[in-house]
Amino acid sequence: MTKLENPVLMAVIGAAQGLRGEVRVKSYTADPMALGDYGHLHAADGRSFEILEIRENKTVVIVRFRGINDRNAAEALNGLELFIERDALPDEELDDDEFFYADLEGLDVVDGDGKSYGAVTAIFDFGAGDLLEVKGPGKRPVLIPFSEAAVLEIDLEGGSILIDPIAAGLKDEEGDTPFQPKPKSRP
Repeated sequence: MTKLENPVLMAVIGAAQGLRGEVRVKSYTADPMALGDYGHLHAADGRSFEILEIRENKTVVIVRFRGINDRNAAEALNGLELFIERDALPDEELDDDEFFYADLEGLDVVDGDGKSYGAVTAIFDFGAGDLLEVKGPGKRPVLIPFSEAAVLEIDLEGGSILIDPIAAGLKDEEGDTPFQPKPKSRP
């Protein structure tokens, strides 16, 4: 049983495929077939999985893991998330403007005046572009677009993300936060 110190989500196991223990897997790697290049994959409960065979199938890959030899064992894995240790990811292949989403989580989100909006707690992609979830102490999480207009600079070594609060939707043109009701004037 291996407990990862800095886990990075690589894939989620889906439904069983056939009778030999194969499963459909949603891979989060740029090349889904590269999932097998990272060595053993780990579940949050400490189990380790070795890929024996992998092949493409439309939007998923079909994987056969060591020790999963029948449909019942494959069905028991449905919904299981698979991780690797962050150190197993190849940093040298990244350009200056590229990074792993796992590296953004926990970064402080600040504007040009130094005002903090909280920290990045998650990154989502619902199909229309990536969104950063930002949560400050005692505040509800907010989603901001992960775009060049909203995110001006990412400083991994400094542990912060510089944003434009207007483009991020955290302030309107007058500097008010759009999430707070404005007082109405009485006649």
